[in-house]
Amino acid sequence: MKSHIEFSVIHWKNNSRCDETLKLIGEAPLEIYIQGKLHAIGLRTPGDEIEQAAGYCMAEGIVDTLDDFSSLAFCGETDKNKVMVTVTSSREQKISHLLEKKGFISQGVLNRGGKDKQKFSRQNLYPFTEDTVIDIKKGLSFLQSLPDIQPLRHKTSASHAAAIYGPDFELLSCAEDVGRHNALDKAIGKLLLERRLQAASLLILSSRISFELVQKAARARIPAILAISRPTAMAVNLALQLNMTLACLAKGSGLYIFCGDDRFKR
Repeated sequence: MKSHIEFSVIHWKNNSRCDETLKLIGEAPLEIYIQGKLHAIGLRTPGDEIEQAAGYCMAEGIVDTLDDFSSLAFCGETDKNKVMVTVTSSREQKISHLLEKKGFISQGVLNRGGKDKQKFSRQNLYPFTEDTVIDIKKGLSFLQSLPDIQPLRHKTSASHAAAIYGPDFELLSCAEDVGRHNALDKAIGKLLLERRLQAASLLILSSRISFELVQKAARARIPAILAISRPTAMAVNLALQLNMTLACLAKGSGLYIFCGDDRFKR
């Protein structure tokens, strides 16, 4: 499986036609099995499947730490469209209610609640403190330069990206995918598997900030999100409840800051 393929097209321009070859981003189904049962299935860009499964499990409350996994592996040596997840027996008892649910990864709406605060607490979403300090000029600069660390986007013009930074703007993790939810799961999963998730301070997204992406960041304990496009109203509402920082590129120049302005250092 490849992250992209080459495809022959006809390029029409100024009443002339010529043949060209373009690179198209790849899509293939991924199945995630938990405790031997199919839990989720959806489309993703091939690559980083183990990391995506780890990040997905973190986002959905299947695990809280790497130690909650007993195993995390492909189904067989060659089938990378199926990831088998096993959690410890003690963890399985705690999440038995979650293992009864299924969803579609590509839609990013797995087991999602509405505005019910009890549903938030069941996913262990708790308010952040304001300890994190972000240099606003650096944050804007890194947001604007996000395409520079998107090789798949340069090839296909079709990928989303999620980049996670530490407190000193060191790049901790970056992932691309046809789906913005998948990209974030992959980026978070990489840090979870490396036991470095606690160092994450800032998330930069190529997309809008949706409710689901705020949830995923909150589960990973990332207090601040900068994005290319605006957040949804529901995303801002959740971020306000959790004392998170949300900002996006402003029309013309600068940032629109929707909440959590106290974290920015001028």
